[in-house]
Amino acid sequence: MAQAHQAADQNPAVLRLSIDSKAKVKIGNLSRKGKARRLKALQADDHDDHWQAVLVPFGILNVASSQLSLYFGQSAETSDFIVDCLLDWWQTHQHQYPDIRELAIDLDGGSAVRSNRTQFIKRLVQFVQTTGLRVRLIYYPPYHSKYNPIERCWAALENYWNGALLNTIEDALAWAANMTWKGISPLVQLVEGIYPKQVSVPKAELAEYQQYWHRSETLPKWDVLVTPS
Repeated sequence: MAQAHQAADQNPAVLRLSIDSKAKVKIGNLSRKGKARRLKALQADDHDDHWQAVLVPFGILNVASSQLSLYFGQSAETSDFIVDCLLDWWQTHQHQYPDIRELAIDLDGGSAVRSNRTQFIKRLVQFVQTTGLRVRLIYYPPYHSKYNPIERCWAALENYWNGALLNTIEDALAWAANMTWKGISPLVQLVEGIYPKQVSVPKAELAEYQQYWHRSETLPKWDVLVTPS
């Protein structure tokens, strides 16, 4: 992994990103066990068993510049949700990276982004075919995801809104937008739409996409290169 990071960081045509999802955030008059520093304590409901909505946070961190982008879905953490966010991120920022030809992405082995998740394989191959980019997936092994750089961003967000009452989706987005990571405020976006769970690709169809899914000979589960057609 260290060698992959070094190679990516030294190549001007490669941009290294760190991506990850955070636990769902319940929206409502809930304390979330936080503590606010103020003269009069905020009043939350006695029982955190009723909420108005749930947000699914997903983050993309540019490791070199420390620019953080936060996407908040309203459905489920799925392969489609994650690749849709990644595509939106690239389409929004690609003008900043005219010389980039490859994304090196640090990620853990969560269920939505496992290297054998058929819908993730399909959608990521479609992503590289749409953008023309190569994508190298650099997975952290089990019990090591805490070393993924974006994990520290989630800790900063949790610390920042600790004690706040996230009564509405707008409140949650505003708090997220006002935090900073290394002095930079994140870009925050709400993702509309419903993402069905347990979507899979039939074996016959999957073969079409797997030809662009190149696994490392030494670390086939943890190092994958995805190439456009």
